Amino acid sequence: MQIENFVFSPFSVNTFVIWEEESLECAIVDPGCSNDGEKLELESFIIAKNLEVKYLLNTHCHIDHIFGNDFVKNNFHPKFFAPEKDVFLLKMAGEQGNVFGIKNLTSPEPDEFLSETLKLNLGKIEMQFIFTPGHTPGEFCIYIASEKICFTGDALFKDSIGRTDLWGGNFDTLIGSIRNKLFLLPDEVKIFPGHGEPSTIGDEKKYNPFLN
Repeated sequence: MQIENFVFSPFSVNTFVIWEEESLECAIVDPGCSNDGEKLELESFIIAKNLEVKYLLNTHCHIDHIFGNDFVKNNFHPKFFAPEKDVFLLKMAGEQGNVFGIKNLTSPEPDEFLSETLKLNLGKIEMQFIFTPGHTPGEFCIYIASEKICFTGDALFKDSIGRTDLWGGNFDTLIGSIRNKLFLLPDEVKIFPGHGEPSTIGDEKKYNPFLN
């Protein structure tokens, strides 16, 4: 499996392209491309690598993670998955944008919803989904057990956690999601959060000040 990370928008969101080398099937996770230059950067990479965009995945639906939903869906026509409990955030994309002075933001609605029983494949690579509400009511993390990798959205960061003062956030729920879901993963699992640097489950158990 291969991973490319783009840091997009004034919110410095991590947008991940993950793909399987043999099939060249890929998923775009949380497309944060917010202007024409960033959209061109993402598109040029997909074309240069000859990737087939099979899935568009939103870990959650805050503004910074959905900027590029329209662009990715309209240009590459992937199947779009997002959390059902975050659909209200997609529907209020314009309102979210207005809070930050961003006009005319829209997003398509998902083709299907994420769930803990869902399994998606990129070639021979299987992706599972872990329900981790708290930052938003519906957030999911993307776990690839064979690669010991987890994309943690804005639930768990290196030395930090997601904020819980936005639409539908709840601090106690988020802490419970991390302790009761993410911290059950093996310590060696590498996490790729929605902002900032990668870490591991083991390091966050030891050093994250919100969880010690």
